Amino acid sequence: MLAAILSLTVLGAILGLVLGIAGRLLAVATNPIVDELEALLPGTNCGQCGFPGCSGAAAAIADGSAAPTCCPPGGKAVAAALAEKLGLSLDLSGMADDGPKLAVIAEDLCIGCCRCIKSCPTDAILGAPKQIHNVLKEACTGCAACVDHCPTEAVLMQPVPVTLQHWVMPKPMAA
Repeated sequence: MLAAILSLTVLGAILGLVLGIAGRLLAVATNPIVDELEALLPGTNCGQCGFPGCSGAAAAIADGSAAPTCCPPGGKAVAAALAEKLGLSLDLSGMADDGPKLAVIAEDLCIGCCRCIKSCPTDAILGAPKQIHNVLKEACTGCAACVDHCPTEAVLMQPVPVTLQHWVMPKPMAA
């Protein structure tokens, strides 16, 4: 019994050491600016910007092939943060920002075609073929990828409902 415990301990220590050395020798160097820009993006990986996820969008913004305003879910706040990080001047007057929204399915219009389920990048839509679908609000990122795929226009984007968990006291009006 003692020999088995000792041999597994030695084996674990040796394999841990080998993995630690391999992690240092085979580490992939990344651009620190791309990492910082990716941290500023929402991280929903919805693809609305035309890039495969937020890491692709961050790389495109860093090399100048995409504008800081390319992220629709991020809105004006993310675009301003990206432009400030890169030292760019940005005109946000033409950019629409309606605030965060969530997908909602109108049950009387849903026919259960499952097209919205297949297009959702976060699997936030529940349902089965020929059954009414529903959206998990906790998983929905508001990317609106499901809206264009619904043939009956049953999927709508609505503002995030005000609840005790999401309520923020408004700033007082200046006199």
